Amino acid sequence: MTEPRMVELIGKHITITDTMRAGVVAELPEIEWISDPTLRQNVTDAWAAALAISPFSRISEMKPSGNYDTRPLRHGTQADHFRSVTRMAVQIAEEMAALFPDFRYDRDLLIGGCLCHDIGKIWEFDPENVRRWNADPRANGRPSIRHPAFGLYICLAMGLPEGIAHCATAHSGEGELVQRSLENTILHQADYTFWRVADAGGQLAESDPWLDGELAAKSGAKI
Repeated sequence: MTEPRMVELIGKHITITDTMRAGVVAELPEIEWISDPTLRQNVTDAWAAALAISPFSRISEMKPSGNYDTRPLRHGTQADHFRSVTRMAVQIAEEMAALFPDFRYDRDLLIGGCLCHDIGKIWEFDPENVRRWNADPRANGRPSIRHPAFGLYICLAMGLPEGIAHCATAHSGEGELVQRSLENTILHQADYTFWRVADAGGQLAESDPWLDGELAAKSGAKI
């Protein structure tokens, strides 16, 4: 048993419980690959808190796409994306380390960064937010905050290391404005490989019923 943890995100007070943590680990079992117990706990808690302020009960309820307005996977979930990117990134790092004797990377940071890189999608993929943005883009933008920026907020607010916050905020296009860390460079390549190969392999749906909230409602998301 782990003590409940009280945190605050976007003005909401959250009590993180073992039940919430177990739900996160069930969807992202690669969390157990993190050797440092404090980091492992904080990655789990970050996702538990993120879900608590979102309309989603589970990661797998989110639209399985790279951005809120891009085509979703024909099969699989966002949790599958996070897990696949993590596994690919670890394999890339292990291959390079086996080839180059002086290649050094932080395995825990890489895993944590991969598992949290899209944590901000709980904001960008919220069906109610999407409806608001589409109804009046001039009011707050469309989207008002992309998932890398909101992910940075969650990571910092939840006490995750700077390196993981960097992965969240700079794994995508925003990362072109900074120099990516080694771990984030590996993540970036794995992330883009996932979506590009999925597209080339015919694994993206031709239509997108998620934008109007139809499938989110059917999935059980609290909208």
